[in-house]
Amino acid sequence: MSMIEAGSERPLRLCWVDNRDSKVPKISPEEAVELCNRNFGVGGDGVIFVLPGVDGTDYSMRIFNSDGSEPEMCGNGIRCMARYIAKLENAIESRSYKIHTLAGLIVPCVREDGQVVVDMGPPNLNPAQIPTKLPGNEKGFVVRAPLNVSGKTWIVTCVSMGNPHCVTFGEQGTQDLDLDALPLEQVGPLFEHHQMFPARTNTEFVQVLSPSHLRMRVWERGAGATLACGTGACALLVAAVLEQRAGRKCRVDLPGGPLEIEWREDDNHVYMTGPAEAVFSGTAFL
Repeated sequence: MSMIEAGSERPLRLCWVDNRDSKVPKISPEEAVELCNRNFGVGGDGVIFVLPGVDGTDYSMRIFNSDGSEPEMCGNGIRCMARYIAKLENAIESRSYKIHTLAGLIVPCVREDGQVVVDMGPPNLNPAQIPTKLPGNEKGFVVRAPLNVSGKTWIVTCVSMGNPHCVTFGEQGTQDLDLDALPLEQVGPLFEHHQMFPARTNTEFVQVLSPSHLRMRVWERGAGATLACGTGACALLVAAVLEQRAGRKCRVDLPGGPLEIEWREDDNHVYMTGPAEAVFSGTAFL
C-alpha cells in the first residue's frame, strides 16, 4: 500500500495497491471506503489498483472512489500511477507508459525532473456520450447552455474526458464567479445528481484570471469536494476555449496546486502536466 499526492500545496491524496499479479482488485469497494476514511482509515480520495496490461498496454488501472463507486478514470490518479510505476520499476530516465482504463488508452510520461505529462486524448463533446440530456447547439455541442439548479440558472458547458464534466463560469447575468464565496458543499451535490446528467457528473466552477490563467474548484462525482481533479482541469480548458474565454494553453490553479493544460489543434488531444510525490508506503489490515 502506498500513498501518492497530486499537486503541491494541499494535494489530492490517493491510496495505491500493487495489483500487478492479479486482474481482480485485491480489496472490495466497501474496503476502499474504509481505507479512505480520514478518521478511521488511511485517508484518501480514492484507491487505485495497478493491474496487468491488456491488449498490448503496459498496465491497467481501476479506481474505487471514497464512496465505493467506480469512475472511468482519474486524471490526477493516472499521473500518480505513472510515478508509482516508475518507482516500482526503479526507472531513472524519462519513461512513457500505455495505461488501459475504463475510459480507453491513456499515455503518461514521467520526466526526469519529476513532472508527469499525460496525453489525455481528445475531448468528447457529443451530449449522448458525455452523457447529458441538455440539448446541443447548432454544432451539436452543449456550450453556454442554461441549467436550472434549485431555482437559479447557471450557464454550463459539458465535456467528457472519458468521464462526464459540467463546467460553469457562473450564473446567468453575472460577470465573474467568486470562488471564495461559493457554497460548494451545498451546490455541488445539486449538480452531481441533476436529472440532466443520467450518469451523474463532475462539476467545475471556474474563475478566469487571464486568457492563460484559470482557477477552479471542483465537486467530484463519488468523492465530493476534492483539492484537485486532472480530468476536470482538462475539461475546463476545453470549455474555456469553446466559450472564447481563454487560449489553448493555460495554467489552472486548484486548491491542491497548479496544473499546466494544453488543448492542441494539431491532434485535438488535451495534455496535462503536473507533479506527483510519494508520501508513504505501508501495510493496511482490513
